Amino acid sequence: MMNSIDLSPLYRNSIGFDRLAALLDSTLSMDSSAVGYPPYNIEVLDDNRYAIGLAVAGFAPDELSINVEKGVLSVSGKKQDDAQHQYTHHGIAHRTFERKFNLADYVEVTGATLENGLLSISLVKEVPEAMKPKTIAINASSDAGQSVLEHAQTAQPDAKSARAQKDA
Repeated sequence: MMNSIDLSPLYRNSIGFDRLAALLDSTLSMDSSAVGYPPYNIEVLDDNRYAIGLAVAGFAPDELSINVEKGVLSVSGKKQDDAQHQYTHHGIAHRTFERKFNLADYVEVTGATLENGLLSISLVKEVPEAMKPKTIAINASSDAGQSVLEHAQTAQPDAKSARAQKDA
């Protein structure tokens, strides 16, 4: 199985796709053993709102960390040493983890809650007004029955009359 893709043709013909190339490279080089823990859901709440839910049973809020840097949301958990307990069987996973999510442009983390072992992270996509699609109004001509060509000809005098006025 191939673990990398040669993206050099992309770099020769395009500008500003470095983040996309890095995303592809990191996705292909991910360690498959770390992919499953902790399990998570990504939910679409509406057109511009999302929620990520991570199953982090057994972790306290002070053992979890949420960071956003350069368009990457990182959620990590580190269980504090449990030297005061002795187990005859230790089947509940309390292993250290780090889960990363690549965020699209204009997606911001708005909050997080921990309830019943589920860490919920709220996200919203806020596109700036300057980047939103615009509708351009079409102005109506004062002469509604006139064609575009006729309107252009009456707006600019023809070359013969222009020369005649120039010579006079």
